[in-house]
Amino acid sequence: MFRLKKLLNLSPQGWQNFKKAVFAAVLSNISLLLSFMVVIQAIVLLVQPLMSSSPIDTLKLWVCFAGGVFAAALYFFAYKNEYRKTYATAYAESEKIRIEIAEHLRKLPLSFFNKKDLSELTANMMGDCTSVEHTMSHVAPGLCANIITVVVTSFMLAFYDWRMALCLFAPLPLAALFVLGSKKLQSLFGERHVLARIDVSRQVQEYLEGIKVVKAFGLSGEKSRALEAALKNMMRQSIIFEAVTGTFVMMGMMILQVGIGLTVLVGIQLFINGGLALIPFLTFLVISARIYAPLLAIFTLLPELFYLFISTARMQTLRCEKIMDGDENTVLSGCGIEMRNVTFAYNEENVINNLSLSIPANSVTALVGPSGSGKSTVSRLIARFWDVSGGAILIGGRDVKTVDPEHLMTYMSFVFQDVVLFNDTVINNIRVGRHGATDDEVLRAAAMARCDEFIRAMPAGYDTVIGENGCTLSGGERQRISIARAFLKNAPIVMLDEATASLDAENEVLIQAAISELVKERTVIIIAHRLRTVMGADKIVVLDEGKVAEEGRGEELLSAGGLFSRMYRTQQQSLGWSVNAS
Repeated sequence: MFRLKKLLNLSPQGWQNFKKAVFAAVLSNISLLLSFMVVIQAIVLLVQPLMSSSPIDTLKLWVCFAGGVFAAALYFFAYKNEYRKTYATAYAESEKIRIEIAEHLRKLPLSFFNKKDLSELTANMMGDCTSVEHTMSHVAPGLCANIITVVVTSFMLAFYDWRMALCLFAPLPLAALFVLGSKKLQSLFGERHVLARIDVSRQVQEYLEGIKVVKAFGLSGEKSRALEAALKNMMRQSIIFEAVTGTFVMMGMMILQVGIGLTVLVGIQLFINGGLALIPFLTFLVISARIYAPLLAIFTLLPELFYLFISTARMQTLRCEKIMDGDENTVLSGCGIEMRNVTFAYNEENVINNLSLSIPANSVTALVGPSGSGKSTVSRLIARFWDVSGGAILIGGRDVKTVDPEHLMTYMSFVFQDVVLFNDTVINNIRVGRHGATDDEVLRAAAMARCDEFIRAMPAGYDTVIGENGCTLSGGERQRISIARAFLKNAPIVMLDEATASLDAENEVLIQAAISELVKERTVIIIAHRLRTVMGADKIVVLDEGKVAEEGRGEELLSAGGLFSRMYRTQQQSLGWSVNAS
């Protein structure tokens, strides 16, 4: 039973509720058997006059009728109780599992998401959890209840007449061996079906996300073929999976029901030879019709349980991924940042190599360098989106590895180059910066980020829903909302990753003025490609191939004639570039 708890990924409360659901299902089965017992007693009363000269006892028949009504009412209330204990428990536990997975994913390092496909994680949260939900509501309680019912009934029948009971259950071991013995084969085709389903999800997601490119470059046929191939493969794997499982289940059922014929044949022989009375014979005939119902249900439900094991194994693997933890009560004494001999690798390839760097508190430090030099990686390591492979990063003298990542985030505000917005109102998207902020605080942050004017021009102002990832906004508007979040959060460390990259010249001037207010008396890290925008920084760090190539103030680096100077001259020359149509 403990193994079943682990396989279903149940919480302690969920396990207790599951046991109650099984007990409720057993009560339903027993109440249904009570109806059959009433029917058997009625048959006995009707057959007795044929065996003797006594008339039919009408009073006892009326008692049987009353007993039948009582049994039907009992079954109704028992099934109602089973429904409440089973389905309500399953849906509540499924909700809890999904939330736990979401919370677990939130605490994983970004390196985990680099090696995992989004569609696979979606399948974990939705498809696999749905499989658990279905198993808890439709499979596991009924399966356990049917097994218990069959065991109890078989013992009762054995005491009644062991010969007839043996005939009923003689084919069971062979039928069970046939179904259980095919578990590996069923699991093999079940895994193929799951992989096919994930591939379809991946292809659909890729097709929808890239629909602009598909239209622009006329790739509809090519991309449609990839999606169509994935759909056909899933259809093929579904048919094969159903055929394999269905074949073994049906064969098991056929073997099992040989017991009915065996019971009739042996019962007739015993009755003819005087070894069995008519009433017990008829009783076993009626009981055999009922006793096989839970057995057949068990054989039908077992493949679903085998299929569930595939989903729960995937969920268990996800839950075993190591989360990023740390002290939630750490108080950073300052916001100076120091990187000591830091090394970091993507897929075992170093992108940061033994890097040492000091970022003074309450200053503006710019990270520049060629594409792929490690600028964004350094900022994300400081924020502990990843943990370093070697060395240490200290903020206020405290190693960030010892600080809870979510607690560390309270000290930092971010303005990313790739802005992520939610399909919600403008005011709620800005409030992401600080949950619980008042409307006045949100409006003040929006005004500081130069958002107020274009937001008020929207149909519903701040209550306008901006669509998935802010699809109704321009790039500059999305960027300014991101900056408004940073204003609202008001954290002592600010990271700006190409914060003005999506703005036109007019808006860039306005936002740069707003950012100048944002960075006052804060530790600021700016990642920039346009070097002219960081010439006024307190310190410029030039990165190249994951190492510090040079550092200093802008004028010093220009006069040094190194990498920064070459990059700056190249950018200044490109300002005069124009299209020549001749």
